[in-house]
Amino acid sequence: MKTITRFSLLVTWLIALGGAHAENIAVMGATIYTMAGAPLKDGVVLMRDGKITALGPKVSVKIPEGYRILQAAVVTPGLIDAHATVGLSGLLNQAQDQDMLEKSSAVQPELRALDAYNAKDPLVSWVRSYGVTTVNTGHAPAALISGQTMIVKTFGRTADEDVINPAAMTAVTLGRNGLTNAEGGPAASKSPGNRSKAVAMLRAELIKAQEYAKKREAKDESKRPGRDLKTETLLRALAGVQPLLITANRQQDIISALRLAQEFNLKIILDGCADAPMVLAQIKASGFPVIVHPTMQRSYEDMENLSVETAGKLHAAGIPIALQSSYEAYVPKTRVVLFEAAVAAAHGLGFEPALASITSGAASLLGIADRTGSLVVGKDADLALYDGDPFEYTSHCLGTIVGGIVFADGAH
Repeated sequence: MKTITRFSLLVTWLIALGGAHAENIAVMGATIYTMAGAPLKDGVVLMRDGKITALGPKVSVKIPEGYRILQAAVVTPGLIDAHATVGLSGLLNQAQDQDMLEKSSAVQPELRALDAYNAKDPLVSWVRSYGVTTVNTGHAPAALISGQTMIVKTFGRTADEDVINPAAMTAVTLGRNGLTNAEGGPAASKSPGNRSKAVAMLRAELIKAQEYAKKREAKDESKRPGRDLKTETLLRALAGVQPLLITANRQQDIISALRLAQEFNLKIILDGCADAPMVLAQIKASGFPVIVHPTMQRSYEDMENLSVETAGKLHAAGIPIALQSSYEAYVPKTRVVLFEAAVAAAHGLGFEPALASITSGAASLLGIADRTGSLVVGKDADLALYDGDPFEYTSHCLGTIVGGIVFADGAH
């Protein structure tokens, strides 16, 4: 198969597109990583009505008449960013597009990313232009409980149209970023001053939620408390239906997170985990997955022990992982998981495990593997097309397909 040039492919797509709608598409790839089996050589993926309808070697997959044919050297499932603030933190870095943190209180689990997400922010299309089709995004890890995340496709329409899960996780931060002296965090009078206070406050909130649940079951309706959105959110965590996403980088904070999970029988997802190699056995024994800190994150304060090898060590230990863009307090406040995975691949993780950490593994961790993360008949038509090895910086993302809609360098 001859792969057409990046320029001619982009021109072809941009001319052909008459609007943002799912099309009947055939993608031909010299190598197709399905992430559900061995890579396909000289393969074809067929899509109709936003779903994958067939795939296999091109000698055995017939392309129906009227299908638009796209070609690329390498095809992967659409990339998944397992923890981001994109859509809440915007491109301009000005007050009007910075909704990733509410500073009035350290404990605000009732805040929903869905109510602030800007699907049309240029950062959404920017990450999409590198192959990212799905993000778990929400409030920044810079408060004890900063709010709820949402899982959303990067179509760029509206939050309600693009959302997969409007209340995926509740974001908790243990460690310096959740304390009074954290840069950009809530007011000192509202935040814990040290680690012990932070864990005590979190424990107190969970106990309040337990007591609230009992009172709501009172036979005498007059004795039932009024609805409390904060407490109801934590009740979902206690019930195990909306896990806590606990950002913890220091080893003592990781252990505190595991202790709380055991104490309250919580379902948690560990996030960051710069010190993970120090407590691998405890993380492994817990059974909880880890959304690893960005491979290239800056090493300072609680992250002073982070390493480009952390993801590889967690994977080698048999701990489920995904990678993320995360959040830092400088522009543009987001990263591209493609590049983070590339560096992890070169430092102990390896190519296919690194690709899994931003596709199939991330989908499993986020609970969306029935829809995306691998190229399988019946799943969403989410694909990323590259002109070479996607982890080589000299390669380019030719275009991204989200739910059967083709985007070229962010445009459609």
